[in-house]
Amino acid sequence: MDVVMLMAIGLLTGATTVLFGFGGGFVAVPVVVWADAALGAAAVPVATATSALVMLANAAFATAVTPRPVLLALRGSGALLPLLAAGACAGAYASRFAPPALARWAFVAYTALTALDMLLRPGFLRAASGPSTEPVRAPRPLPAGAGAPIGAVAAFLGVGGSVMTVPALRRAGHPMRVATALANPLTLAVALPAVAVSLAGSPPPVSTVGGTGLVGLVDPYAAGALLLGALPVIAVLRRRPPRIPDRVHACAYLGLLTLVALAMVFTGP
Repeated sequence: MDVVMLMAIGLLTGATTVLFGFGGGFVAVPVVVWADAALGAAAVPVATATSALVMLANAAFATAVTPRPVLLALRGSGALLPLLAAGACAGAYASRFAPPALARWAFVAYTALTALDMLLRPGFLRAASGPSTEPVRAPRPLPAGAGAPIGAVAAFLGVGGSVMTVPALRRAGHPMRVATALANPLTLAVALPAVAVSLAGSPPPVSTVGGTGLVGLVDPYAAGALLLGALPVIAVLRRRPPRIPDRVHACAYLGLLTLVALAMVFTGP
């Protein structure tokens, strides 16, 4: 896959960062698995590590351009952030030793189960209470105890945690536009330690990775191309956010999760 194609996919990761709070992880993992298919079984750990770097940059930039009144909705979640980071360290470290097939099919199972939960349980497609225009300060903060498991699972799979935090924030009373915006600073707490572990790690013990230009477990070529496409899109969409009805926004989030799960099934070795 050449740099132009990766940049085109980067445009999509930028859009998902702003519209869905993904930071690019759910798009980047199957794409990097596809781009690095020549690595064989090592493609999955490389994809999760590269995804973490892409998410870190995307989420940092998206957070920096998010209006301060929106970010103030995280007040009362101070203990959540260090627990997210601690869980992410454990998850990123564990991913270095997990069989690639386990990481890949865990990714598929996780996205599929999450999509079913959103579809069947009240509070996501059907707002739990109140109209989507109620004040940002009204919803409850996320419980701090959820930080460590969210961080561990997210870093292990390379997905940033937004697939857990966005539904949780929505069920706590936030409209989709706020829940997706708040997912980006929470993603930072997951992605930063995950990137540190990935860059410090050795390439997977597979002979095919020799001479590929990996930095630790990260493919800098793929990460750079994805970011070249993503960052300008984030800047534009944050400056001129599209007006999407809340229920349509939630349905689109669910649909994208389903598509990503299917992509992971049919890509890679």
